[in-house]
Amino acid sequence: MAPPLLQLSSIALTFGGTPLLEGVELSVAAGERVCLVGRNGSGKSTLLKIAAGLIEADRGERFVQPGAAVRYLLQEPDLSGHATTGAYVESGLGPSDDPHQARTLLQQLGLSGDEDPATLSGGELRRAALAHVLAPAPDILLLDEPTNHLDLPTIEWLEARLAGQRGALVLISHDRRFLENLSQTTVWLDRGRTRRIDIGFGAFEAWRDQQLAEEEVAQHKLDRQIAREEHWLRYGVTARRKRNVRRVAGLQALRQTRRDYRGAAGSAVIAASEAEASGALVIEAKGIAKAFGARPIVADFSCRIMRGDRLGIVGPNGSGKTTLVGLLSGALAPDSGTVRLGANLEMATLDQGRESLDPAWTLSAALTGGRGDTVTVAGQTKHVVGYMKDFLFTPQQARTPLSALSGGERGRLMLARALAKPSNLLVLDEPTNDLDLETLDVLEEMIAGYPGTVILISHDRDFLDRTVNAVLAPEGDGRWIEYAGGYSDMLAQRGADLAARAVPKVKAQGATKPAPLPRAEKAARRRLSFHEKHALETLPRLIETLQASLRRVQQRLDDPGLYARNRQAFAEASAALAATQAQLAAAEERWLELEILRETIEGG
Repeated sequence: MAPPLLQLSSIALTFGGTPLLEGVELSVAAGERVCLVGRNGSGKSTLLKIAAGLIEADRGERFVQPGAAVRYLLQEPDLSGHATTGAYVESGLGPSDDPHQARTLLQQLGLSGDEDPATLSGGELRRAALAHVLAPAPDILLLDEPTNHLDLPTIEWLEARLAGQRGALVLISHDRRFLENLSQTTVWLDRGRTRRIDIGFGAFEAWRDQQLAEEEVAQHKLDRQIAREEHWLRYGVTARRKRNVRRVAGLQALRQTRRDYRGAAGSAVIAASEAEASGALVIEAKGIAKAFGARPIVADFSCRIMRGDRLGIVGPNGSGKTTLVGLLSGALAPDSGTVRLGANLEMATLDQGRESLDPAWTLSAALTGGRGDTVTVAGQTKHVVGYMKDFLFTPQQARTPLSALSGGERGRLMLARALAKPSNLLVLDEPTNDLDLETLDVLEEMIAGYPGTVILISHDRDFLDRTVNAVLAPEGDGRWIEYAGGYSDMLAQRGADLAARAVPKVKAQGATKPAPLPRAEKAARRRLSFHEKHALETLPRLIETLQASLRRVQQRLDDPGLYARNRQAFAEASAALAATQAQLAAAEERWLELEILRETIEGG
């Protein structure tokens, strides 16, 4: 076995009274792909900073092979001190690295290199930081939440780039699909210690659940053993003194083991306050359009959202997802067209503006609005500390200023604020940002059981597959198309991902007229064949049959509970929908070609 490029041995670190890391081990060999997983606050980012040499542990050793290049992507990159993004990326290059590679990476990530870092958005900062660490092609790449603030095309580009690189990779991410596609080894940081398993993340969660179940059984056995020994101590001390002393000492050791045990962190209790049911029709949009200057964001878009629907909205950054949600929710007025909101609608919104809260506020004040120490949830008054515990905050954090919260804690706080309001329509803009995987599981369960309607924007492919029954995706020039099912179903129906369609759309903008049909060029020189005449006569009936089939399958998928009740039936219906749509599109296209051919012949 090859010696490790990076080795952390017996790492210990304490913040305050409770040890954060105790005897942690981490080994990374050349070309190895490791994902580091654990709950928010377990110390993953801290451990990665120790591996990068940015933090010194209280105890333990850090070893890096001489000459091995290590690059670290922080969760919150700092570009201060650099005049442009190009200068920042080039500052990470070594003497033998190619500056051209830095510029190429910036362009692939949608940046020119001339941007002022002070004016960048969160997504642009993340892309510049990725170019900074990728350009040198390091031997070890340490990535802390690399997909945060990235859109789906950029995530898929990054995934392909990392899959093709030779260097070793240590990865922290809340994106399940990203972890499953890239990891070969999983290191679980839990209660200050690491456990390593040589499997990718795809098989990790089942293994973790088995370990926790076995641990629970072991603790139950320990409690039973302590109870038996305590019973003996009270009623059965009749043997020789030396044996009794030894047994009493054993009981004390068992009690100490029980006191030293740190149980696994509990799960968040995420529940939305429910308002009375809305009308069957929640939102109806007819021919709405919105443009900023000469750029169309939404063009001639119509849809009907019914009670119980779960609608996901995807697309590259800047494609207009938030604008579309604003139009549908009534927060923005369309330039043309109409939006009708259903009866008895109560809306709760989670937006991306997590920095909009006053950082000087305490956690308690943010939840209560600075009024007292209670919060009203589902029509009932609850002490703020009790509500905090539902979202995994400790009582000691009640007076903690928001500026001291981690990204995951800010994410849970915003969820707690949004879900305290009674609603029958949830509008969630990037709800998964910074949440750990366990909290994501609970959020998914809440959405599945929510009796109202959900509209969400997300770049998390796995989250979309688990929560929505329809997806809206941009097709360019302000056009949005709805697809049945989750993100994977959308890809199957489109036949291409979001990035693949971006290039031809840009080229099409410069075209002055569509290319002529190849069949039409030769139309005047021949007549319709027997088979063409027969197809022209029979295709309309076939199109009607396919349209009827499509309506039947769509009605089945319109059942809001089908996905949660029977995933297999939902998958079969989605596949049938995609196949029927493809057949219908082919039939319509063939009929149109033949009709144009007939008109050309007759006109010639």
